[in-house]
Amino acid sequence: MSPHHRPPECNTMAMNFFQRRKFFKKANALDLTPLRLLGHTLREDAKVSVMMPRFHSTIWGPLLQPRTSRKFVPIKLDELGSATWLLIDGKRSVADICHELRERYPENPGLIQDLEERVSKFIFLLYDQRYITFREIAPDAVPAQ
Repeated sequence: MSPHHRPPECNTMAMNFFQRRKFFKKANALDLTPLRLLGHTLREDAKVSVMMPRFHSTIWGPLLQPRTSRKFVPIKLDELGSATWLLIDGKRSVADICHELRERYPENPGLIQDLEERVSKFIFLLYDQRYITFREIAPDAVPAQ
């Protein structure tokens, strides 16, 4: 399987909306362990582009994919988003990722002040877009390389 293809657990969620909402109300965001579902490429400016497949459907994808020149849509991340994406490996919790980012950017006090809030919002945005999942929700998911 190509590292840029979405795995099956990305298309169908393991939990329905109400189960996820109940789980997230009880869970502490800093204790969750995110893992990537999509591949990425490094740009020349050392930032990350997440490679999202152009077609998600199992019916239309094989029919329309050969006719397009670009099979993936690159989603460009900024410096903090790129650093966060590269730290998501399925082993580190959100708190560990925040700690690593705090060590990586000590010269920016504005960033350090609300780092946990910004990173947790970004990670939940990635989760809503189905770019990542959490180890606690999908324990059998295989991280993208």
